[in-house]
Amino acid sequence: MTARKTDADNVRKSMTRRDVLGAAATVAAFTVVPRHVLGGPGNTPPSEKVSVAIIGTGGQGIVNMKQLFSEPAARVTALCDINTESDYSMFYYGGTAGLKPAVDLVRQQYGEPCPTYHDYNEMLDKEDIDAVLLATPDHSHAIISLAVIAKGKHLYCEKPLCRTVYETRVVTEAARKAGVATQLGNFGHSSEDIRLTCEWIWDGAIGEVREVHSWTSTGANRWTPLKERPKETPPVPAGFDWDRWLEPVPARPYHPDYAPVRWRAWWQFGSGTIGDFACHHLDPAFWALKLDECKGFSIEASSSGTTEETCPAASLIYFDVPARAGMGPVRITWYEGGVMPPRPAELEAGRSLGEHGILFVGSKGSILGEGWGRSPRIIPESKMRAYKRPPRTLPRVAGHHSNWLDACRGKARTTTHFDYAGPLTEFVLMGNVALRAGKKLDFDWKAMNVTNAPEVNAFIQPDYREGRTL
Repeated sequence: MTARKTDADNVRKSMTRRDVLGAAATVAAFTVVPRHVLGGPGNTPPSEKVSVAIIGTGGQGIVNMKQLFSEPAARVTALCDINTESDYSMFYYGGTAGLKPAVDLVRQQYGEPCPTYHDYNEMLDKEDIDAVLLATPDHSHAIISLAVIAKGKHLYCEKPLCRTVYETRVVTEAARKAGVATQLGNFGHSSEDIRLTCEWIWDGAIGEVREVHSWTSTGANRWTPLKERPKETPPVPAGFDWDRWLEPVPARPYHPDYAPVRWRAWWQFGSGTIGDFACHHLDPAFWALKLDECKGFSIEASSSGTTEETCPAASLIYFDVPARAGMGPVRITWYEGGVMPPRPAELEAGRSLGEHGILFVGSKGSILGEGWGRSPRIIPESKMRAYKRPPRTLPRVAGHHSNWLDACRGKARTTTHFDYAGPLTEFVLMGNVALRAGKKLDFDWKAMNVTNAPEVNAFIQPDYREGRTL
């Protein structure tokens, strides 16, 4: 005898996990089942977990996946990459990366694997997910982000948000219109230290900030010594879908100096050292000095090793920002590849600037911090000890990934949502435009236009393969 399907059966089959997650708060108001029975002692009930798919299971994708494993509110439920497995032992990640190592980690974490895909569109169509963590090379951030947002999925994107200013603007506006929870992967923005920096500057601890210096010892030579396209055309490794990896930029033959990881050094794929590090290191200045409130700024750059194909081995970039939001004009200088700022006179003997850092120079003193917004201190240390710290005024968050997961569940807003992260990324990427232009530029931010050198605007919008647009 065949069982008759009831209306309740049909309703259950038509409901997705996202329906359950969205209704969780309403159901909780009526349930009499204790939370510890639903989720186990100290655990989040399955219906309240955010189902996360990871697109990009290279080194950075696996780093983020391991972070999500430690978050009670998340479960990794799908993986997508164009690469089965690559050796990462020669890179700072170590080990191997790709779909196979990633799904092995999922199996170890949950006791079972999850679905895997080479095509992110297929995954978005088939899988009942709530959110996506995106950790692919820079050149594919925009097209994948827009596909994710169009499906109404929440999005965590590794920095920089996109490879070019134009792409960043398009993705930012799409996310705002869709109303999805977004977070950039500049994790220092969720720290206590960056909040202290902002509060001290707003308190007038060092007076009016007139200069900012930020640096990293890294240059593009970290990834490849090449300066021109390689002429060799070695075979594409087994399990690596090269054409899908290239999407959407124009085709070129495979070479191991492009992928994995080394893509960061090539203009066609990456955004160089400033794209890799400045969304971290300049973040305290962007927030504390309210740089997103200026209407435009000028940029000038010099470099060593920059070519039409590759990013510089070393560079020096000046951002001159006019007065805005009650703050005076400020010059922000970015240093990379071993170029360093002058040693501040206030810094005690025996203290170094470090390989990564930021220095705020004000009318009444200076604040020195490490990279990623870490460990800010008024210098010298005697002034730090004497400073009476102001009350904490900025909201604190428990962690970068947990903040995003809370936003996915409607419990908070992310700290570096795209309305903040988009302008931060645009500001940083204009440094690359100046590097490639080789001249001082005046940038009308709202119009997204270089006013004194219109030919340079070609660097603001990317070159896609024929028939491919945003």
